[in-house]
Amino acid sequence: MVTADDVRGVGLALPRTYEFFTGGRAKLKVRQIVYVGFSRDETAMGFGYPKDARDGLIESAPDTFFLPSTSDLRYQWVCAHLDRLDGEEMRELVTDAWRMCTPKMLHDLPEMPPPTARAWNAIDSQEWAEVKELLHPYLHFTDGATQLRGRVDVLAHLRDHPIPKPPTDVEIRDGQVYRWTR
Repeated sequence: MVTADDVRGVGLALPRTYEFFTGGRAKLKVRQIVYVGFSRDETAMGFGYPKDARDGLIESAPDTFFLPSTSDLRYQWVCAHLDRLDGEEMRELVTDAWRMCTPKMLHDLPEMPPPTARAWNAIDSQEWAEVKELLHPYLHFTDGATQLRGRVDVLAHLRDHPIPKPPTDVEIRDGQVYRWTR
């Protein structure tokens, strides 16, 4: 049996995720995009899921999964009863929902060893002291024509070169403009 705290533990460990409260409900977001939301009593969660596949998911386990309210059917969203999910299934659903609102360059991080995700998060946040502790002193770094040896040179390179920003997508919903990066 999965709880809302189990979901939070998985979601908040993913890069760029933060928890947000609105209307008495907790939600997990990346930038301004909600990818997991809880019911008020935290017994159910809604999560990002492709529209074209959600009917199949619901048919596969109708006691576990259900459609969101009529007003939310236009979004890529499905709901689940938390007490009917197992931990592995919940982890997969939350991670896939997170992938729907993050750049592709981050998608492999959940399957990598935890220090890799921590290092990427620290680089993304420009927390160089933490990055230094996570990198091996004799690191060899190759990116195209750039070849560096040693943690000091790699850190200097990372500080001097802006982190590439993925393209921004724009969506208009209810007359409001939403921007996010992939």
